[in-house]
Amino acid sequence: MDSTPFGLRIAVRVRPGASRTSVGGRYGDAALVVTVSARPVDGQANRAVVEAVAAAFGLRRSAVTLLTGQLARDKVLFVAGDPELLGQRLAALQRS
Repeated sequence: MDSTPFGLRIAVRVRPGASRTSVGGRYGDAALVVTVSARPVDGQANRAVVEAVAAAFGLRRSAVTLLTGQLARDKVLFVAGDPELLGQRLAALQRS
């Protein structure tokens, strides 16, 4: 997690092709685990990850941007909003 005045950069570990979509848990030191039912074909999994993270944080999809990792399971997202509130929500999601 990297805080800016406008939001947070968060590392995520994606598990595509799951039976259901979920956000929660920790991978490694700090990555948030995101499982999506979409397959990694034509950007479907990336779109599903952005939508799932936005929903988990209670934000619009436009508030979440994929920064790096378009073709990898390890990605970095930028989540726009109040960094303090987002950090609290991220900590809660990583504990679940």
